[in-house]
Amino acid sequence: MGKPYDRLTTPMVRENGSLRPASWDEALDRAATGLKQVVDAHGGSAVGMFSCSKATNEMNFIAQKFARSIIGSNNIDSCNRT
Repeated sequence: MGKPYDRLTTPMVRENGSLRPASWDEALDRAATGLKQVVDAHGGSAVGMFSCSKATNEMNFIAQKFARSIIGSNNIDSCNRT
């Protein structure tokens, strides 16, 4: 395992086959665009979401609401069963 200072501190985006630093706005826009492209091409069921049982009930509720209402997917799971 790496040292704490080995972590990325800036989002990275792929451009022309290489990663480069990006702003949070650009990285989030690219992630949202990619997610929308998958949903548009294959439907919401092509997307799954994993939520953590150690998160608050409210956070898990928002995750399932996002997956079902926004993405259109019932494919949401968590580590509650472990």
